[in-house]
Amino acid sequence: MTDTASAEDADRAAAPRPRGPRVWLDMDQQELDAAYDQSKYAPNQPLIQVRRQASSKRARAALGAPLRLAYGPSEIEQLDVYRADATNAPVHVFIHGGAWRNGRSADFAFLAEPFVHAGAHSVILDFTNIDAAGGDLMIMAGQVRGAVAWIYKNAASFGGDPRRIHVAGHSSGGHLAATVVTADWQRDFGLPKDVLRGALLCSGMYDLEPVRLSARSKYVKFTDEIEAELSAQRHIDRLNCPLIVGYGTCETPEFQRQARDFAAAVKSAGKPVDLLVGEGYNHFEILETLANPYGLLGRAVLGQMGLPAGKS
Repeated sequence: MTDTASAEDADRAAAPRPRGPRVWLDMDQQELDAAYDQSKYAPNQPLIQVRRQASSKRARAALGAPLRLAYGPSEIEQLDVYRADATNAPVHVFIHGGAWRNGRSADFAFLAEPFVHAGAHSVILDFTNIDAAGGDLMIMAGQVRGAVAWIYKNAASFGGDPRRIHVAGHSSGGHLAATVVTADWQRDFGLPKDVLRGALLCSGMYDLEPVRLSARSKYVKFTDEIEAELSAQRHIDRLNCPLIVGYGTCETPEFQRQARDFAAAVKSAGKPVDLLVGEGYNHFEILETLANPYGLLGRAVLGQMGLPAGKS
């Protein structure tokens, strides 16, 4: 290759990409697709996954095998309970992410230790993935809502206090957790409105309109009903617990905007919400702070639960 050819190739690579028609806000389709693909903004994702696996292995060795309990009829509808050495203790429920496609409860055992040591039972949910659900997000939302209803009814069976249930979710799990906090508990489960004492929604999606326009629509069969029912920002009237909404400054611009807009809408409705901004954290790194009782998310959630960090 000649020097001239090399220079021409470099010029072509440096040339700005022609932009297509606007699809959402000021983004064209390629930009919007990237804005809902965290791997484009977090090149260290594989390393973080290795850390999670190692940390979860250590946590299971330290805490012992969890109780494995069924909350629904299908094989996947089960949950892991890591029990604190306490009765009538608060319950922390975690809903994992993975683009609605990946992840199992065992992958997130590393999050249990700070809650168990602080005197709370840690419950980590399993639920179906979007591919197994045939692209139907209503099935996934129905399962996680049903799991929380089951925990409310059965918490005493593993030493939990049904009046002190807190939920947390991250990424697509943040979206699912948002559908939990905006569930119609009376209509759908015959339960009181205040099933939850508090919740953390981290790096989630709270309005599905732009998500529906993105490449995620290739594997999620969005409908008008799904978009409307599972966009938590449209059901703030159903919200009956204090929220912590978090995101990292190195996440995609859309995930950052979703968090800011949702927290602002909750605040405008006169409902309690704290917005936490993780400076210098990307989408995957920020979850690690929930596993640290002195981390950004860990300290905040323990505080919301009324538990001191590091209590043994």
